[in-house]
Amino acid sequence: MNNKKYHSGWNHFPIQYGKINEFDSINKLSKYFKKNKTSSIPVGNFKSYGDCVLNRNMAKYVGAKKIILNKLKKTTIVSSNVLIDDLIKKTMPYGFFPPVVPGTKYISIGGAIAADIHGKNHHINGSFCDHVIWFDIMISNGSVIRCSKTKNKELFRMTCGGMGLTGFIIRAKIKMIFVNSFSIKQISYVANNLSDLFQLFNDNQTKEYSVAWIDCTARGNRLGRGIMLLGEFAKGDEKTKNNQFSKNQKFGIPFYLPDYFMNRYTIRVFNSLYFSSFKDKQESIVDYDNYFFPLDKISHWNRLYGTSGFIQYQFVLPLDRSFSGLKTILTLIANYGKVSPLAVLKLLGPENKNYLSFPMKGYTLAVDFKNHPSIFPLLEKLDRIVNKNSGRIYLAKDSRVSKDQFEKNYKKIKDFRNYRKTDIQKNNITFCSKQSYRLGL
Repeated sequence: MNNKKYHSGWNHFPIQYGKINEFDSINKLSKYFKKNKTSSIPVGNFKSYGDCVLNRNMAKYVGAKKIILNKLKKTTIVSSNVLIDDLIKKTMPYGFFPPVVPGTKYISIGGAIAADIHGKNHHINGSFCDHVIWFDIMISNGSVIRCSKTKNKELFRMTCGGMGLTGFIIRAKIKMIFVNSFSIKQISYVANNLSDLFQLFNDNQTKEYSVAWIDCTARGNRLGRGIMLLGEFAKGDEKTKNNQFSKNQKFGIPFYLPDYFMNRYTIRVFNSLYFSSFKDKQESIVDYDNYFFPLDKISHWNRLYGTSGFIQYQFVLPLDRSFSGLKTILTLIANYGKVSPLAVLKLLGPENKNYLSFPMKGYTLAVDFKNHPSIFPLLEKLDRIVNKNSGRIYLAKDSRVSKDQFEKNYKKIKDFRNYRKTDIQKNNITFCSKQSYRLGL
């Protein structure tokens, strides 16, 4: 099936005219790569931000979703088109949960590996690929190779975080964790400024899950104020477990809101109301959906930004430079005044050995901006501050960073490019995206 039209990531920017080639079998997918002479990029559920999933030709596997749970070994073998949501619904009735989940449950397993996603527990459990035992990947000539940390390990490390540029992930074997409940014991803390927020993170480093919302409109002695949400799976909550899954009603945004809806005044009012709605050290039992995937309850929430879409800017700074760097960045954003109410701060643990994986030990901030020409000079300033502080920008959220600014703190970028160059020379086609052309990947 061919679908030729305009496509974009979740943030509606940028837009690419292209064709999605859908395949319902691995054999058909292999024949396509053997025969096709043009570049293509593997795609999943289009939940990434930016241009990493865009090309004039996109390849999507739409075959039967397969999930094989081994309860004894606490592992699952899953096809790459399985969503995190599919995996949870299949395994959680048996007490198993993915070891790492991002802010949405609607991403594919293939996408989770390609972006080497991280969650609210990176400081404890690392990134998604740290729990991948092996995966099968189809390379440019249509053949399938099994990769792990010991077998074809270089291709493994290039694929984890490689944004689909090394091949098409077919299936993977993943470690799971055992949980006693469908509920999360949540504790919220109020931080009146960035210093208080950092102290909360420091005091709660041993907690399994942690995340903070930041009010990016706050200035002066309130700069960096926010709400920290700690979480851990509740123990012995049989009533919730018997109910199995969240019964919370989902609502949606039926149409694109006018561009003027998201402005500095409405955002400032929303942030003030949200901040004041929390009490310090408030304990509650919440459904896992509410803790891990709060925005998934609002279908098409991306329409809040209007037809022009938005840009999510996510970076990480090394631990010893995080406070001063974030203070500079938050001051700049607050003075700009047009920031989104969606700003999330997390503590990350040590980096792994994957070539293009984003996390490093330090703090990462993800913040949304409504797409407008006036935002780009600000983002360029942020790029320079991030690099000055030896930080990184996340490929899965990027749509506009320059090649020079991107590559400065990815230490294995030359090795990745050398592999890609060899792959292109050996095969008639290669895996490319709009992002890879922009960044020279």
